[in-house]
Amino acid sequence: MQRTYRIGQIVPSSNTTMETEIPAMLRAREQILPERFSFHASRMRMQKVTKEELAAMDRDSDRCALELSDGKMDVMGYACLVAIMSMGLGYHRTSEKRLHEVTVANGKPAPVVSSAGALIEGLKAMGAKKVSVLTPYMKPLTQLVVDYIEHEGIAVHDSLSLEIADNLQVGAQDPAAPAQLVQRLDTRGVDVVVISACVQMPSLASVQMAQDQLGIPVVSAAACTTWAMLKRLGLETRVPNAGALLSGAY
Repeated sequence: MQRTYRIGQIVPSSNTTMETEIPAMLRAREQILPERFSFHASRMRMQKVTKEELAAMDRDSDRCALELSDGKMDVMGYACLVAIMSMGLGYHRTSEKRLHEVTVANGKPAPVVSSAGALIEGLKAMGAKKVSVLTPYMKPLTQLVVDYIEHEGIAVHDSLSLEIADNLQVGAQDPAAPAQLVQRLDTRGVDVVVISACVQMPSLASVQMAQDQLGIPVVSAAACTTWAMLKRLGLETRVPNAGALLSGAY
């Protein structure tokens, strides 16, 4: 009998992208593999991408994990990369453990991945030692992301900040734009390009396109989150036209 996996997402209230990109990737996977998926979300208040709002939002994540666990999720994803990274180096481990414990205490345990942790885990799985990164953030937040990645042993060769503070404006960007913007990044000698280090900046249409253009593996935070969810579910990590990480090789 065909199984349907329940995918839970903890998302910022102003995020309009993860509830489209994660389902789009897994629906594409359904066209080539037997598993099926349903999608469920709980939201944390956040409008401006500032350190103060991100910290307040993160405190709300426990409630979201509890609400989702009522529906007995098979896996949950914390869908805000910079919220985790702004809380301190290595914080994804603390967050994922705490939110998993919330589901355990509710009697419906579910593994929890974060987009921040998934990005690090995905880059390490690909053997990346040096990367270039595109973000929509203001430069101080981009520097937080750079510091976080480098603390995990991966050098950031170059970064580009689009400096968009309003989260709705981030979500309104053209999904094909990152494939053009990546031309402004110095990608010489890098192992992987992170075409969107933000799960709100649409980029799914750009991942494979940019990879084909550059001849370098390309990932996004959303693609890494999908990969990490599939890993936690014990499923083949293959999604068509979603970049090297989701080729099934990792």
